[in-house]
Amino acid sequence: MNAEHMAKLFKILGDDKRLRILLCIGKNRCSVSEIIGNTSFSQTLVSFHLRILREACILKAERQGAFIYYQLVDAELLDLVSKFNEFVSKMPLEIREEEYSCPCPPTGNNILTGRYGKFSNLVLKK
Repeated sequence: MNAEHMAKLFKILGDDKRLRILLCIGKNRCSVSEIIGNTSFSQTLVSFHLRILREACILKAERQGAFIYYQLVDAELLDLVSKFNEFVSKMPLEIREEEYSCPCPPTGNNILTGRYGKFSNLVLKK
């Protein structure tokens, strides 16, 4: 796997709503209505993010009657999310909670947001 592909996956997983959907599904399988009930997101928002997660091969969908159930392609992803949470919890509080603005001109290399703003100090250098 190359760095560009990994950066795209990190960007997909970096969205707080997608992360909440993944954590809601966990090691189970959930229907859209169950996800909506557990997250309080709108049906449109849930469907939008489920499509992105399916297209990235993070989730798979299975139809049963009138319902479509979603589950992780590989539940090991939850272990990685948990490890990352441990890593973040060890960071100084000001880094975890503060928004940064970067004085540098835009280069398009911000792998986390694709723009400058939150965590913009984490820009890859070529």
